[in-house]
Amino acid sequence: MRFRHLIAFLLALLAFAPAAAEPLVKAHPALWHVKGPMGEAYLLGSIHLLPKNIDWHTPAIKTAMTRANVFVFEVSTDEKAQGRIRELVAEMGMLPPGQSLRQMLPPPVREDFDAAIKSAGLPLEAVDHEKPWLVSLQLLVAEGTARHYSADAGVDHAVMLAAAKAHKPSRFFETIEQQLRLLAGSDDKLQIEEFAADLKNYRKDEDDLAPMIAAWSEGKADKLAALMNSELADQPDVKKALLTDRNQRWALQIQTMLREKRVFFITVGAGHLAGQDGVPALLRAAGYMVEGP
Repeated sequence: MRFRHLIAFLLALLAFAPAAAEPLVKAHPALWHVKGPMGEAYLLGSIHLLPKNIDWHTPAIKTAMTRANVFVFEVSTDEKAQGRIRELVAEMGMLPPGQSLRQMLPPPVREDFDAAIKSAGLPLEAVDHEKPWLVSLQLLVAEGTARHYSADAGVDHAVMLAAAKAHKPSRFFETIEQQLRLLAGSDDKLQIEEFAADLKNYRKDEDDLAPMIAAWSEGKADKLAALMNSELADQPDVKKALLTDRNQRWALQIQTMLREKRVFFITVGAGHLAGQDGVPALLRAAGYMVEGP
């Protein structure tokens, strides 16, 4: 499943079981502050799926959220957006009538498919008519449930609720359609190859997300960038589509925002803010004053 947990629109699809009660853990994620010609912006990296016992509301983050008069996110996940997601998944996530996903897989991959579906408790009669990327998402849901990760505990979800409670407006960098096509856009052959890798690694003892959560919790942007680069090292095209190109588009949108006399609080996936290709680095390169790691 690797990079799929980086897509924010998953929040509207995931339905994780409530996490078990555990002692509260304090996190100190990095926060950037950008000053522009008229406005300013705070940048907070989100982990979209978190254990419910992590408290990341540092004094600096609380102050920034209070100062902000506009909140910005990757994509809307409100009720209307969720309805649109369901429509698009039905349109883009199903195989043509009569086709079987299981029969499309080579025999060795078919064995991994059977084992993963059984482990996740997914009904074969349902997933057998879905495209590989959609089944991968459902396996991610099952894995997240087993590891007690929750979309409800994700940073962007909490910030969205806070913005709504404070009656402050929200903006979005992308549409649901744009994010969905990042997952569904690859050709059938590539989807099968990626799906085979997902199945091979499904529910292994190693938790791919745990090191990222640890780096994020400690505010170590460089370490997070190294983890992201390692995860996507063998998929340069995916990295370009998922991170590099989007970071460049978002940095340009932020530059436009900074011409307004407003304070923006921007929450996007933490991987988009880390490293030389991250949004803060792009804004620094464009000549903006950026405080932070």
